[in-house]
Parts: sequence; C-alpha cells; structure tokens
Amino acid sequence: MDKKQYKSGFVTLIGRPNVGKSTLMNQLIGQKIAITSNKPQTTRNRIQTVYTDEEGQIVFLDTPGIHKAKNKLGEYMVNVAERTLNEVDVVMWLVEPSTYVGAGEQHIVEQLKKTNTPIILIINKMDMVKKEDLLEVMKVYSGLLDFAEIIPCCAFTGENCKDVIRSVMKYLPEGPKFYDNDVVTDQPERQIVAELIREKILRLMDAEVPHGIAVSIESMKMRKKIMDIHATIICERDSHKGMIIGKQGSMLKKIGQNARIEIENLLDTKVNLQLWVKVKKDWRDSDFLIKNFGYDKNDY
Repeated sequence: MDKKQYKSGFVTLIGRPNVGKSTLMNQLIGQKIAITSNKPQTTRNRIQTVYTDEEGQIVFLDTPGIHKAKNKLGEYMVNVAERTLNEVDVVMWLVEPSTYVGAGEQHIVEQLKKTNTPIILIINKMDMVKKEDLLEVMKVYSGLLDFAEIIPCCAFTGENCKDVIRSVMKYLPEGPKFYDNDVVTDQPERQIVAELIREKILRLMDAEVPHGIAVSIESMKMRKKIMDIHATIICERDSHKGMIIGKQGSMLKKIGQNARIEIENLLDTKVNLQLWVKVKKDWRDSDFLIKNFGYDKNDY
C-alpha cells in the first residue's frame, strides 16, 4: 500500500483592511501572533506563521490589507501584499458577507486575474448574516473569478475554520516540512512584543490617535526570573504624545498593564515593562525611519 505523502507549502491571506485576516490566522494556528483591532491597516508587515499536523505543514503569510496608499508607509504595505500573490502555493482572499463589491474588492480582483495560483475565497463573519443571504454573497463572488473553492467561516468563533485547513491542504504540493513541529512563527520575539504594545494603543486610544504610531524595543534582558523590557512609543505630533501619556500618566500606565499581561503569556515569564513616548514628525514619509522601525521593503 502506498504511503500517504506529506504536503507542505505557502499560503497568503489577502483582503481589504479590517476583514479579519489576522484574526483568522491566529484562529487557524491556535495562538495569537498577529495583532488585531477594529481599525483598518493594523498589520504593517508580512507575518509568517506555521500550522503543522499529520497531513502536512502550512506556512501562512498574513499581509497588510490592500488599500489606496496615502504615504510611503502605505505604499510599502500595499507592495508587500501584492508581491506575495505569485510567491505562494495558495491564495486565500478574505471578504465580508456583503453582495456589494466595492472599488477595493474590484482592485483585488484585477490583481488576482494576473496570477495562476489557486484562489480560495473565504467569506468571513458568516455569523453576521442569514444562510440565504450568505448563498447570495457566494453567487455574486463566484461570478467574479474562477475560485478553487468558496468557504464561509467565522474567524472570531472558529466556525468552519477546520474546513479552511482541509481545503488548503488539497492544493499544496508534496514535500518535507519547512519548520519543526513546535514552530508557530518566524517572527523575532522583539517584533511580536512591539506589535502587542501597538495593539493595546490602537484598542485603548480609539479614534483619538490615528495610525501614526510605531513601537521600538530598546532592550530585552533577563534579570533573575524577570524580563526587563524598555520600549519607546513613537508618534507624529506633540498633541498625540499628551494623549498617549494621559492625565498624570494614566493612559500610558493602562497601555503598559494590558500589554504586560499578554507579553508574560507569550514569553512565559514575569515582565517588567517600561514605556517612553517620543515625537518623530511625519515618520511615515521618511524612508530612514520606516526602515528603522522594522518596515524594510528590501526584506521582500
């Protein structure tokens, strides 16, 4: 009897900002790696995570949302997302359950027409609509492209997410593992820690401070059984600095407390987190500062 062949390959998650790409990736690998918030363009870099089981290994690339760029950072994010389409074995396109196909979706359709990679359409947030409405959404999208498969799911609850894994495996080539079984990401710890801090700012600050925020980890050192982490929050305006610090340091303290809990879970050790805030005006339009904060287009 022929032995079943092991499969392995690369899968990119694409879609407009805020459709749930990072939430789905975290759900599929069973661990929080990518940060999430209800604000678009939360993911800035290409995050690589790994799912492994007895059938095969899937390396997921969570890309920034494809959107109209407004500055150099935005251009970098869009280039990262669009460049991955021909570098992978499967493309997963996430959409929301709506029959309205806007300009953003049409732009993605045009990008996808240029690739021969199998495309799986994922209709996320299926819990938000009735079954008959969901069928209508599937009908509308099936007329746009020749999809390998169309799968409705809910990334937040995990409903139908196992179907997503099964479907992806079908289209992967046979081959050995790229990573050991216990690897879930190739992201450096410092980068994940910085992103967790940024997530808390995005969630706590609501609409007050826009996306002109970066986090730089100055140092991470073990002291006995405690990890000392010194981090700087970079914003674009003095007024934003005041908001991030808050009255008598109240907001900065809240950011630190919320981030520390998740960082301790990630590192499995006690954490002493020290935060500072600096202003770097218009850093998102500076090639030097974009690279300095970890967004290096030459990486891709």
